[in-house]
Amino acid sequence: MEKSATMERPAPAAERCPRHPSLWNVVILDDDDHTYEYVIKLVQTLFGHPLESAFELAKTVDRVGRAICMTTHKELAELKVEQVRGFGADPMLATSAGSMSVLMEPAATPDA
Repeated sequence: MEKSATMERPAPAAERCPRHPSLWNVVILDDDDHTYEYVIKLVQTLFGHPLESAFELAKTVDRVGRAICMTTHKELAELKVEQVRGFGADPMLATSAGSMSVLMEPAATPDA
């Protein structure tokens, strides 16, 4: 009796390539060079948050050290990071040398 070899099918392309994150978080980081007023203005101006949620984000970044301002697709997240970096120094603090620190990171997905 002749033995037949079992050939494995190649995995579909979706299984072979790692999935790129489809959503990204824009995260501002805490420092001592920016006032609550500055953070609130930045969040309202660049991310469209109303005063109450902007104040909550300012408290979060102060207490936790970071706060997610927006979760969006990669291109918009990159734009928002550049806008934060270009927002400038806090005019209310002489020690403020520039904009807040900001980063983008992949957002957690339900299946991750």
